[in-house]
Amino acid sequence: MRSLCVSVPLLLQLLGSGLCQFPRLCANSEGLRTKECCPLWEGDRSACGALSGRGFCSEVEVSDEPNGPQYPLNGIDDRERWPLAFFNRTCRCAGNYGGFNCGECRFGYWGPACAEYRESVRRNIRTLSSTEQQKFISYLNLAKNTVSRDYVISTATRAEMGEDGENPMFSDINTYDLFVWMHYYVSRDVFLGGAGNVWRDIDFAHESAAFLPWHRIFLLHWENEIRKLTGDFNFTIPYWDWRDAQACDVCTDALMGGRSPFDPDRISPASVFSSWKVICTQPEEYNNREALCNATGEGPLLRNPGNHDPGRVTRLPSTADVEFVVGLTEYETGPMDRFANLSFRNTLEGFADPETGMAVQGQSTMHNAMHLFMNGSMSSVQGSANDPIFLLHHSFIDSVFERWLRLHQPPRTHYPRANAPIGHNDGYYMVPFLPLYRNGDYFLSNKALGYEYAYLLDPGQRFVQEILTPYLQQAQQIWQWLLGAGVLGALFASVVAALIVTVLRRWKRSQRRKRASSYGERQPLLQSSSEEGSSYQTPL
Repeated sequence: MRSLCVSVPLLLQLLGSGLCQFPRLCANSEGLRTKECCPLWEGDRSACGALSGRGFCSEVEVSDEPNGPQYPLNGIDDRERWPLAFFNRTCRCAGNYGGFNCGECRFGYWGPACAEYRESVRRNIRTLSSTEQQKFISYLNLAKNTVSRDYVISTATRAEMGEDGENPMFSDINTYDLFVWMHYYVSRDVFLGGAGNVWRDIDFAHESAAFLPWHRIFLLHWENEIRKLTGDFNFTIPYWDWRDAQACDVCTDALMGGRSPFDPDRISPASVFSSWKVICTQPEEYNNREALCNATGEGPLLRNPGNHDPGRVTRLPSTADVEFVVGLTEYETGPMDRFANLSFRNTLEGFADPETGMAVQGQSTMHNAMHLFMNGSMSSVQGSANDPIFLLHHSFIDSVFERWLRLHQPPRTHYPRANAPIGHNDGYYMVPFLPLYRNGDYFLSNKALGYEYAYLLDPGQRFVQEILTPYLQQAQQIWQWLLGAGVLGALFASVVAALIVTVLRRWKRSQRRKRASSYGERQPLLQSSSEEGSSYQTPL
């Protein structure tokens, strides 16, 4: 563990201004003491780009709407009333600007003035070409092996860092594990003091209304970080359409890693994922030490799909299950937690029967079923994002959410404003994101966020996106080579044409000479004929 306060070079800031927890520029004693995270935008050297009208430094106003009874404590945990334990002033961006210093565009917008709307399409991983599949895997591996340029993680609670932030405790982390840690942090138990003394009935991103909006933002940020890391701004997260699956058909060495022939719980040595180390997978150890996960490697990625507890997961989700869930009309019902009946969110998350919509105990369905089916690192909530299949799975869950939104077109009032479990009310800021996002603001179609799913497009659009678009994108990436090849091809064709013309001209001259020579040989015959009285003279 170490304190970090790193100045980010101009180019890196322009390419990678912030999106998540904790911005390096705020992770220091000064930031903790002042409780202000309003970094300069390098474009005009003003806080939040204020001189350019991009944003301004503003007081954070958190919602005071009452929470549900699931968490009866107050003032115990850093995530309560997020982000006030760390910062009470942050950047508020104007217009289409975004990022922790308003140095980027909000989702779906591009260009120096963030005025260009562009819609990206997430595609089925099974429809990607082998080249595209391998590119996706290489991006994952690059993220796993590249330290995040802009963000660090906290390795201690705010109280441990000192009243005035005199002991900042933050640490570097790679880009992939940053998001693993965030998923751990949002779902970890609350320390109450003493070894193993924790409050477990709490989760700021699961088991209530924020489950779908939170994971939507999570995927958008992950996607954006990969784009910045690779420079591939056409990149989108693919999805795994697991409807009616009988096995993990993406668990192959060509895709997400097959089963090792030496150990059924491990990934095949032929896959790059076999060398990965997982983090944040030992919640009981953290609870006993009263310590946060510090992102130290804890062993290999584990996965043994299909060898799960059949009493917990009796079957995998079917197409009929998805259709039933999408048909449920209420987003949340009753206590708005895992015991809610006829709740779209609760049934899709997997705490209710997808044939009746009634809450069930001791079984996992839908989203939860797929996690447990993997029987490994993905099967525990806090460490589940270690497995890259997590991304494919949640991308498809997000698409089902999108189907429901389009079918029912719910007004924002259908999202709970009050009395949901802590972290899930409409106005609660999502933990642990910086900049700040309110749950209810993302209870809307993904078209407003600049992306789409291939299988939700009409047939004509689907053909363009799944068949033509990949080739057009490849052509765009190699246009200079194609242009050069075209110019060379044109020059070559011109030379060949000139040669052909020259050869033809010479051939014609040769033919004329031959004909002229041939006429000279026939002259005597004509004269002979004339001499024999065959001239144009008549007998008269």
